[in-house]
Amino acid sequence: MTGQAKISLRNLTKSFGKKEVLRGIDLDLNDGESLVVIGGSGTGKSVMLKCILGLLSPDSGQISVDGEDIRSVSAGNRERILRKFGMLFQGSALFDSLKVWENVAFGLVQGRGVRRSEARITAEQKLAQVGLGPDVANLRPAELSGGMQKRVALARAIATDPEIIFFDEPTTGLDPIMADVINDLIVNTVKSMGATTLSITHDIASARKIADRIAMIHDGRIIWSGPVSEIDDSGNAMVDQFINGRAEGPIKMQVLRQ
Repeated sequence: MTGQAKISLRNLTKSFGKKEVLRGIDLDLNDGESLVVIGGSGTGKSVMLKCILGLLSPDSGQISVDGEDIRSVSAGNRERILRKFGMLFQGSALFDSLKVWENVAFGLVQGRGVRRSEARITAEQKLAQVGLGPDVANLRPAELSGGMQKRVALARAIATDPEIIFFDEPTTGLDPIMADVINDLIVNTVKSMGATTLSITHDIASARKIADRIAMIHDGRIIWSGPVSEIDDSGNAMVDQFINGRAEGPIKMQVLRQ
C-alpha cells in the first residue's frame, strides 16, 4: 500500500525501572490492513498496544494516527483520536456485574452519552453480528461459555463502529475449534466494517488466519515484517524457531533448573 499510514510508530521506547521493554519500535499499519504482531511472553507486545492507547506513557518516540502525533496534541484532540479505536481485551475482560447487553453498550453509554434504550438496540444488533441472539442479552457473563464470552467481547469492541480495532490475544483459553470460529468471526466482521486491525498473539494458526501482514517483536524491537504468505520463508532464524515452536534455536528461554 502507498500513502499515509493509519498508525505509525517511530523509535518507541518504554522502560520499567532498569528493564527496557520497548527498545525502539518502528512499525506502520496501513488503512484497512490486518497486521498481527507475534512474539514470546514479555517481549513488549501488550506494552506497545497500551502505549498507543494512552494507557501507558512511552519514554520517547512518536505515535501517529492518521498523521497526528497523539503525544503532542491537546487532551481534547487526543480524546477525539482515541474514539477511533475499539478493543478486544485478553480474557474478554467483561464486567461480571453487568448484563451482556450492558457490557456491549458500555462504551456507547459511558463514553458517548447514548441513551440506554438506544444503546440496547445497538448492542443487540452487534450481538447478532457475532452470532448471538437477543436471548443472550439479559444473561450475565458468568452464565456464558468461554467462546460466547469472546463473542460478547467482540461485539463490545465493534459497538461504536471504530475505524481501528485492537485484538489482544483473541483466542487465548479457547479450544482449537472455538478458536477457529472466533478467527472467522474476526475476519468476517472486520471485513464488513472496513476497519483497520492490529492484533497481538502467540497463536500462529490464528495469525495465519486473520493477518494480511505479520511482524515479529523480540527483545523490544521489530525483527521481521512481511506478508503472511512469506512467514514460512522469512529467512530469519528467530521467526522460524517461533512459528515452528522449537525449543532449540537463537531464542533462549530462561528455565529454572533444580
